[in-house]
Amino acid sequence: MHPLAQRVLGREMRATARACRLVDDRTGDYIDLLRDLFPSTGRAWTIGITGVPGAGKSTLTNGLIAAFRKQGKRVAVVAVDPTSPFSGGAILGDRIRMQEHFEDPEVFIRSLATRGTLGGLSRSAGDIVRVLDAWGADVILVETVGVGQDELEITKTAHTTLVVMAPGMGDDVQAIKAGILECADVFAVNKADRDGADSTVRDLELMIALGGEVTKAGAHSRGHHGAVLDVAKQEVSHAGGAWIPAIVRTVASRGEGTTALLGHLEKHRAWLSDTPEGQARREARLREAMRMQLRESLLEIAEHTLGQALDEAVARVAKKEIDPYSAAEELVAAFRSKN
Repeated sequence: MHPLAQRVLGREMRATARACRLVDDRTGDYIDLLRDLFPSTGRAWTIGITGVPGAGKSTLTNGLIAAFRKQGKRVAVVAVDPTSPFSGGAILGDRIRMQEHFEDPEVFIRSLATRGTLGGLSRSAGDIVRVLDAWGADVILVETVGVGQDELEITKTAHTTLVVMAPGMGDDVQAIKAGILECADVFAVNKADRDGADSTVRDLELMIALGGEVTKAGAHSRGHHGAVLDVAKQEVSHAGGAWIPAIVRTVASRGEGTTALLGHLEKHRAWLSDTPEGQARREARLREAMRMQLRESLLEIAEHTLGQALDEAVARVAKKEIDPYSAAEELVAAFRSKN
């Protein structure tokens, strides 16, 4: 067994931090490390926390850490911050709001930079979740960069997705986006003591109601919107076993609403394990994770195999000597000929 794997399974904090760094950098024998840890994964409950910037995701995450610790659960946090396209750096400021938990040996907080990856997560986030699962976390909170209609990678990593919204931030527009409905298992309307909170809740209630009706219609007509909802939120289409996203008002800065929020998150976890629809969703998530790993592995192999040919193709496209589609076909043909 990989020496780091033994220490991670022994719940050594420093070794776990080193393992996360190795996996994030994708250097050395990190694949061997992940292989050795995999049999000890699958026990943790992963909660994705996403939402529009400024909605209070980090403050709410901090409150959830405290709530889970009161239950005696070991908690891990993966906080993702955007990488600057100019300097290549990241502030990793989410940790600042979680300082009160730094000395707790039952809490592990890991900050990641996106490193240019789109979708709200970093390339290595899923693998680091597995490391923390093997470390012995009961709950893993994954806080993403933000959310949009096409930034829903968290749904492929987390068992339960919490979308955090706040009044007065354009949420009346966000609420009509299909991506938000497809992403959320539970909504938290944070900063609910502000004006406009009632309007935000009503917008979300309307969106959920309309989403359900559109999905039912799609089951008969196979219209565009119905098809989208079937793929992204499969459990909605099952009559009788449907999961209807809950809406919870919170004021994270004062700890208000955290208990109610935790209750709805727990209900979703029970739905996942106790219903055929929930189990089908878990299987679909695992299938998508496998496809993501396969795509990444194939891309790495192709880049290594093609080597100089890839750089030459880029140069030819830049000079307009060939179009990118034909260049891609040539690269695929060259890759196949070498394998």
